[in-house]
Amino acid sequence: MKLDITQSNLYLLLPSKVAWLTDMMTADMGIGIIDAVKRIYSSETYRKLEDESTKMWHLGPVDLYQDLSALK
Repeated sequence: MKLDITQSNLYLLLPSKVAWLTDMMTADMGIGIIDAVKRIYSSETYRKLEDESTKMWHLGPVDLYQDLSALK
């Protein structure tokens, strides 16, 4: 069974990516979960992540966090 990631099913991958980023951000920056989630969802990194054509969904949590941190 071959499963392709498309724009219409990409949303299935995003919650786990956001959860990893939230954990990393709260530990690294000492902020609360709500603030971390707000920052992630309003970031350029998330806008790129939710666009399948960027292929950022391939990246692991460390790479995504580095991209997110570079935008500060």
